[in-house]
Amino acid sequence: MDFDFEPFDIVLRDGRQVHVRPLRSSDQDEILQAFDRLSPEARYMRFMSAVKQLDERWLRDALARFPERGVGIAATVPAADGIDIVGAASCVLGADPETCEFAITIVDPYAGGGLGKRLLTTLIEVSRRRGLRVMEGFVLASNKPMLKVAKRLGFEIRFDPDDPSVRIVRLELGSKAAEGGQAG
Repeated sequence: MDFDFEPFDIVLRDGRQVHVRPLRSSDQDEILQAFDRLSPEARYMRFMSAVKQLDERWLRDALARFPERGVGIAATVPAADGIDIVGAASCVLGADPETCEFAITIVDPYAGGGLGKRLLTTLIEVSRRRGLRVMEGFVLASNKPMLKVAKRLGFEIRFDPDDPSVRIVRLELGSKAAEGGQAG
């Protein structure tokens, strides 16, 4: 199953421009650098635990899944060494081939500018085009910005019965509610 999409540029609310493109296996070093730029709070929000170092083998395996088993998106900006990844989003196919689980990470200086919403919107669009039926994510209850974005994009938000600190966000991809909020 092909999950590619055409790269595009967006302008964030503060006027900065970001290039959005599919993640590649060759992005591993840039992702590790982006992880090092995340605040401890941003790492906790993304991984739901205090992660000090990203496991390189896990990352390599995750990148190898794209595009056959999911969608990986990089948000990049020019940097002295070529590019910096300032945000990433992914959705991975579940055991049910019509369902995917998403995750988003934004480096702190780019948080709150509309990038997360645009990355999630892109995941929704690509997943819908590929015939997926459901998109889910697990979000810490304290991650109010992510829950707000999910709600605006039409996700149902419910309590995780196994963990009161987590919310399960779920979107039926055929739903008209998911089509709103295209701008970042």
